[in-house]
Amino acid sequence: MLKLSTLNNDQIHYANIGLMVLSAILAFILPFELFLFSYAVLGPLHYLTEIGWLHKKNYYTKGKYDFLFLSILCVLVFYFSFIKPAKSDSQIPHIILYGVLLSLIFVFIKDNLYRVVLAILAIIGLAMAKTGYTYFVWVGVFLPTIIHVLFFTWAFMFYGVLKNKSTAGYLSIVALVVIALSFFVIKAPGLQYQVSGYVTKSYDLFYLLNKFLIDLFGLQTDTTDVDAIVYQTNAGFIVMRFIAFSYTYHYLNWFSKTSVIQWHKVPKKTLFVTLALWIFSVTLYVIDYNIGLKALYFISFLHVFLEFPLNIVSFQGIIKSALPVKK
Repeated sequence: MLKLSTLNNDQIHYANIGLMVLSAILAFILPFELFLFSYAVLGPLHYLTEIGWLHKKNYYTKGKYDFLFLSILCVLVFYFSFIKPAKSDSQIPHIILYGVLLSLIFVFIKDNLYRVVLAILAIIGLAMAKTGYTYFVWVGVFLPTIIHVLFFTWAFMFYGVLKNKSTAGYLSIVALVVIALSFFVIKAPGLQYQVSGYVTKSYDLFYLLNKFLIDLFGLQTDTTDVDAIVYQTNAGFIVMRFIAFSYTYHYLNWFSKTSVIQWHKVPKKTLFVTLALWIFSVTLYVIDYNIGLKALYFISFLHVFLEFPLNIVSFQGIIKSALPVKK
């Protein structure tokens, strides 16, 4: 059996295709349970290890302390989510989008004066912007969730493939798209599936994501009861399979790239603290899933914010690769 450290790029890509298939099969059979397991067990380890890896990479920004500003924005999201309710539906989406705009500044601009001017202009622009339901859904709900775990993962993979020019890599990029779309084509008839009371209670903080995705994809239902749509209809199961696959593979993709990214090469003390925090996090989820969600909410959002610069660098690399090479 090959050790992780001996895998070459092609083997990693083929392994990733296998992980996609495995994630898809499990998502078809037990979508809610798979998501809850992945989010509670794989999620915290992903947050902790990725933040540590990003720190070694200076978060792909030009300033040494840029990450602190993104962290402050994350604190504000937590504050307006659990301590003092946001005054409007656009408040938290504004903070998230400002994190993206700041990340653009941090990635491309080094001069502090230009940075300050652009940051102020970004605030003014957001304050003057007219927003509504669509803005709330796409920026406040989809961006830190399904866009982050699926679209940004695809972009990160594509960026790596373009650098390595790997046939197996291109296959993995296509496989991710095909499998993600398959959930809306294959209805998995004959699978008798009922959502338990524990699962319904544990998934409570996420169910609006499902509702918005059902609306986005125009999936028809026979009821207007949101709970029934999410937990009892075929449309709800289709979307949940899509979500469960997207999150599970997002985490597995990160761990499968260990030998390439080298996120595990940290001091033993750091590794010990990371594992201890991970075990503590999983324990909280086992005691009460909603307690775990609230306790890990900050770090889960923090890794989204701190990854924005990397997402931008990935798209920059994709665009550069698509442009004709100047001779």
